[in-house]
Amino acid sequence: MKVTYDTETDVLRILFRKATIEESDEEKPGVIIDYDREGNVVGLEILDASKRVENPRGLEYAVTG
Repeated sequence: MKVTYDTETDVLRILFRKATIEESDEEKPGVIIDYDREGNVVGLEILDASKRVENPRGLEYAVTG
């Protein structure tokens, strides 16, 4: 998994796995979900991230269980 935040475009992107993106849907305004050929979620993009995410420059990661 890879998380990037582009300060110039204000886009937060989360890639769940490396795969060719075959389709993208904007499920809600400003939230784009990318899918592979089989319909599996590949990534997620949040547009205008600084307005939608508390701190797009920070990341907290935890594994539980």
